[in-house]
Parts: sequence; structure tokens; C-alpha cells
Amino acid sequence: QVQLVESGGGSVQTGGSLRLSCQASLSVPEDRYKSRYRGWFRQTPGKQREGVALIARGGLTLYESSVQGRFTISQDNAKNIVYLDMNNLKPNDTAMYYCGQGTALTLDPNYYSFWGQGTQVTVSA
Repeated sequence: QVQLVESGGGSVQTGGSLRLSCQASLSVPEDRYKSRYRGWFRQTPGKQREGVALIARGGLTLYESSVQGRFTISQDNAKNIVYLDMNNLKPNDTAMYYCGQGTALTLDPNYYSFWGQGTQVTVSA
């Protein structure tokens, strides 16, 4: 089992920056021979959850096109923390941001089995 806890959300103005963190806690040691992807997703009321960025255990990253060049995902494997640095934030980045863990190289949230509770990001004009 994996528990994920997000932090770092808040309210900023357009053009501002935020850093989200996702702390993972594992009940058993990871099988390092299995694929593992941790990603950031976001959701607004009435809409489906969408993938923003993911990072593989080895460091491979993938971004949704609207955040490419503005957001950076990184990780500290020793501490089991994944970060999302968000720069040049825009009002349509406003959403609840979730951390997820899965075993497929995809931003489709259906392939993620473990989720955190989310952290709210609000960007005002």
C-alpha cells in the first residue's frame, strides 16, 4: 500500500509561482524491478481529472501540453517526495491538484491506483 500526502497549494496572482510536494509512504519496501510512475493531476468541479505531469522512478518525465515549459516535475527518491514547480501560473490552472502513483507511462488517471487527498491551487487574474 502507498499513502500520498500533498502540500503546497495556495492562492497566487497571474504570473505567480507555487511548489507542490507529494510525500509518499510505503507500507512495504518497493520492488525496484517494477515500473513506478508518480504524477500530478488536477480537477475542477464538473470536469474529469486530467494529467499534468509524471515522472518515472528513473527520472523520465512527461508533461501535458498546456503546462510544458511552465511546470517542472522532480523527485527525491531517497525521501519519496515528488515536487511540482509551477511558474507563470494562469487563472485556468486553478484546480484541486492530486498526486497519484501508477505503473504505466501515461497521464491517463485511470491507470493510477493510489491517490492523495489533493491540494487547492487558485490563480486570480
